[in-house]
Amino acid sequence: MAGDEREVARKPYLAGGAEFAALYGVKRLQVSQWISRDHTLDYRYAKIISGSPYWLLKFVKDFGQSTPRVKHLNEAELDRLIKEQDPGYWVGEVSQLPPLVGQAELTALFRLSDAALLRKAVSTGRFRPPDYTLSGSPIWLLEPVVEDAPALQAGARGVAWALDEEVLAALRDGTYDGPGARIVPRGKAARKASN
Repeated sequence: MAGDEREVARKPYLAGGAEFAALYGVKRLQVSQWISRDHTLDYRYAKIISGSPYWLLKFVKDFGQSTPRVKHLNEAELDRLIKEQDPGYWVGEVSQLPPLVGQAELTALFRLSDAALLRKAVSTGRFRPPDYTLSGSPIWLLEPVVEDAPALQAGARGVAWALDEEVLAALRDGTYDGPGARIVPRGKAARKASN
């Protein structure tokens, strides 16, 4: 796998919490507050991947004009994000997204005991590099990962890299509800939920 020429797949433009914040010149915590305190933002235009929201960039771009107090978009940051994700395309609805996966979903898909095995395979070039790194987290388009699976399995020594067909079907049809499919509360919200 390492060193081979891969066709770069087109991918939908997305933004995680850090990119959302940078586009509006605020701290990342402010994006969370727009959801939990101000209720000006929700997850309707976000895909939850490995427990974190990733919004459609088209929605993020227009968000500032939809709030009671207009928020101004940093056009230079938008251009930078688009160039970083090219070749890309605009998506208007979450249902139009191709299947996307993060470390949690891939750990379930390959029946790995933990994500460290995946990280090691990525760092050594045995597993394809992520298609995105958003808010510090890797994200892959599912289908190229599945296409690489036979070669990954053929070179496997300690890990089988066998695909779980049920997880694969659920990821493809949008019904996956395993690890990473939901946002797990952190901090005060986590303590409140456990009481």
